[in-house]
Amino acid sequence: MRVSVVDAGSNTVRLVIADVEGGVPLPVHTVKWKLRLSEHLGPDGTIADEAVRRLVEAVGAASATARRWQAAGPLAFATTVVRTAPNRHEVLHRVASGTGVRMCTPPGETEAELTFLAARRWLGWKAGPLALLDIGGGSLEVAFGRGRMPGFVASLPLGAGRLTREYLTLQDPPGPKELKELRRRVRHELRDVAARIRWERPRTVAVTSRTFQQLARLCGAPPGRHGPFVERELTCRDLREAVRALAALPAAERAGLPGISAPRAEQSLAGAVVGHTALKLMGVSRAVVCPWAIREGVLLRYAEDGADWWTDVTSTAGTVTPAAGAVPTTVGAVTPAAGAGAPPATAVLRVAGPSA
Repeated sequence: MRVSVVDAGSNTVRLVIADVEGGVPLPVHTVKWKLRLSEHLGPDGTIADEAVRRLVEAVGAASATARRWQAAGPLAFATTVVRTAPNRHEVLHRVASGTGVRMCTPPGETEAELTFLAARRWLGWKAGPLALLDIGGGSLEVAFGRGRMPGFVASLPLGAGRLTREYLTLQDPPGPKELKELRRRVRHELRDVAARIRWERPRTVAVTSRTFQQLARLCGAPPGRHGPFVERELTCRDLREAVRALAALPAAERAGLPGISAPRAEQSLAGAVVGHTALKLMGVSRAVVCPWAIREGVLLRYAEDGADWWTDVTSTAGTVTPAAGAVPTTVGAVTPAAGAGAPPATAVLRVAGPSA
């Protein structure tokens, strides 16, 4: 069975097409569109009209690609940047009307559950009681559990992009006052959740997301080209040093550090502060970097629990049903907005071409 997932986040829209026979999602094709929606928000978080148009084009292109690869779906969802936008319903309506794709906005707690499942499947039962941290652009997800799914989840407004905009834009690099205020905010938001994780006494703590992966590389973990099966870890001490290194440089110069990409250089400092503070408050000295995250969690739930599970998600997670006459998601072609093509896409992985 071949399934596709579309994930609209703060920085990119990503398409993953995977074969899920046997319950293991094996990617055959992935593409990403760099939209950086978080940079096109109004003062109240409203997504700008041009950004919505580009989102519609990217989702349409992703849906067309999935059809060419004969993949079911796409299972499309958006994270915090769309979920918390005052014009969320308008955004979802335009996506549905322009592409035929029912994009949903699951709660942050659902994101945490799905990412936890992915980490559990990747690390296996030997991980024991497992805690999970996932830093996104708009939120931090935390989960803990002893089984397949977590018994405790939380979603906090501590995304790296959000905190950068709120605390680290007055001067570059930021001064001690800005960093102090940022740390105080993170400690305040994390206090109760961190206490819960300490009380649960996890045997393994897993971290996931591009933010944690780049921080791990900065702290000396093997580069991505060595593949996903190489063990990578982060320590609280390493993250403390990462905060110091990132805070000493202007945002533009951080991209010269190992692992820090230019698009995420500005928010890398806030991500390091969140990661270090979280591990410190939770009493964690070492965390394992997990390459699987929410997209793999969606694929796993779909493979293990069937299509009815996704139907339940879309019926309760802020989905807008496509209008009559909208482009279907399984046949036909996507027609972009007049005079505009889909945003540039970056192909990340190609294993085998689609069937003729």
